[in-house]
Amino acid sequence: MGKTLKNHQEFWTNARSLSAAFSATLLLGVSLVVNFYAGIYATMKASNAVTDIVLDNIRVYDVTNIFVYGPFFLWAFVLLLCLYRPNRIPFVLKSVALFILVRSVFITLTHIGPSIDMLNVDYATNAIHDFTFGGDLFFSAHTGLPFLMALVFAKNKWLLWLFTATSIFFGVIVLMGHMHYSIDVLAAFFITYTIFTLAKYFFKNDWQLFDNEMNPE
Repeated sequence: MGKTLKNHQEFWTNARSLSAAFSATLLLGVSLVVNFYAGIYATMKASNAVTDIVLDNIRVYDVTNIFVYGPFFLWAFVLLLCLYRPNRIPFVLKSVALFILVRSVFITLTHIGPSIDMLNVDYATNAIHDFTFGGDLFFSAHTGLPFLMALVFAKNKWLLWLFTATSIFFGVIVLMGHMHYSIDVLAAFFITYTIFTLAKYFFKNDWQLFDNEMNPE
């Protein structure tokens, strides 16, 4: 605990760290605004549903609670990891922001409608209705974001496997609820890897700061 408090004191009293944290928070805020309007646009423009090799062969399962609340447990855990070592904060926030921005572009390009038997989640009342709209399908954030964290924390093998398993689990969940097409889930792994590579390139200093904190514990 004493080491963690010392890390926070050093981080929040360092001008460079403060600047990195502020710019990361700002970028994340911008990405969420862009995502909001991109999601609305994609949903408004959504056309017809298409056939899918997976969805056509499985029934719809009620996975509402996992779909809605699963990400909150995921991000609560990521928050704890960042609070434990605050030097992780800038790169984690910026890589997530880049993910959201890239996905916002993708969902505005092709307007395929959701599956006709998609699980009916009440977006008017659930806790993530400002982030998920129904027409923002490609690519799956439920799958991609945990995989992004797997890549970010890959030096810790336990976290690598935990986040990877979570990514696969969420991918299965969205397919069980017919909330995404199989291509949304499969493509998320490949696109997310590219996003991670770009994040390391664009945010070199933040990645170096993060990477120095990821020595095996």
